[in-house]
Amino acid sequence: MARGLFIAAFFFTMTPLLISVQWLLGRLGLPGWGIIAVGYYRMLCKLLQIRVRVIGERVHDRPALFISNHVSWADILVIGSIVPVAFVSKSEVADWPLVGTTARLQRTVFVDRSRRHQTGDAIAEIVRRLADGTSVVLFAEGTSSDGNRVLPFRSALIGAVKEAGSRSESGILIQPMSICYTALHGIPMGRQHRPLVAWYGDLDFLPHIKALIARGAIDAVVSYGDPVAADGTADRKAMTKSLEGAVRAITTATLRGRPYPAGAS
Repeated sequence: MARGLFIAAFFFTMTPLLISVQWLLGRLGLPGWGIIAVGYYRMLCKLLQIRVRVIGERVHDRPALFISNHVSWADILVIGSIVPVAFVSKSEVADWPLVGTTARLQRTVFVDRSRRHQTGDAIAEIVRRLADGTSVVLFAEGTSSDGNRVLPFRSALIGAVKEAGSRSESGILIQPMSICYTALHGIPMGRQHRPLVAWYGDLDFLPHIKALIARGAIDAVVSYGDPVAADGTADRKAMTKSLEGAVRAITTATLRGRPYPAGAS
């Protein structure tokens, strides 16, 4: 109970401070947004006792579009603690108190998947983030899973980004990425335990985070596959299927305790 209250106090005091500092940096055109964001997410992971391990090499020399599976709200904290990134999120998040404002300042791209005419706006925003030097994370399943499997990827956004990349002078680099929750207090999770971390279906947020805090230390593994160029050489569905297969293979290997070998995706 005491730890939960401390985490709540940190969130409701530090988040407005984060918002203020990042807003000011943006207004003044100053650097530092990424360092502040990563530090904030790392502190939240530490408070929630989420231990993050990275496998593989992410793209370092240029911004990339990371295509990932999705398990929990905690994915944002875990991935954000590694490197400054912008996320693609459902439009409803923009209206959540405090969270929505924070997401905007983290350069989140909001998309309403029920309105096809807005997809073009979302793609333009993604391309703009990449052009400005910010990598972007797209959860390609369009929803979260129970942590034991990778759901089918939706091809609309991936395909649109591919087309935009083929028309761009510098091109767009897409890298498959997997996030898995593998252990609780250092003990490997079985299939029956992973849904305890996963946030999916109609689960309520507050009971879920309270239960997560009560359970204690959790191990999260983020793995990177081989990047591919969105240069128009593969069609939309083929590229989506290839990325889905790479993320599924990496996820399966990680959950089985066998890190996916570099160069195999």
